[in-house]
Amino acid sequence: MIVDTSAVIAILFFEPEADEFFDHLASERAVMSAASYVECSVVTDRATTDRFRRPVNPSDLRAYTRRAVDRIVTDLDILISPVTREQADLARTAHRLYGAGSGSPARLNFGDCFSYALAKDTDQPLLYKGTDFDHTDVRIFRR
Repeated sequence: MIVDTSAVIAILFFEPEADEFFDHLASERAVMSAASYVECSVVTDRATTDRFRRPVNPSDLRAYTRRAVDRIVTDLDILISPVTREQADLARTAHRLYGAGSGSPARLNFGDCFSYALAKDTDQPLLYKGTDFDHTDVRIFRR
């Protein structure tokens, strides 16, 4: 299964789907695009302390969230896959067809395009939160 940033972030911030996503990732072989792995840090760097259920010192927040992402990836044995030329081309196509501003209801962002590309390139289902990918032709991991 391919893991989108949104699934890792849901676990990190204890969102309603967190346990379900954790269980799926713990029981399946999971792969994440290197671009999505970077996107996890981009998202968590913008996080505020109110997203956590435990006290986090605001000055330590970025270091805490990066360690937390790394721990999730390590503990769940998520493989980080380098972006190939083929995947870069698929991501470009995904943005043209489904990206924000394309007119598609998917409105994929930059990171979403790389999750899409890895899923298409490997013909693996994609685990994600939300409905963005429902409006694409990517295989969806049915929960």
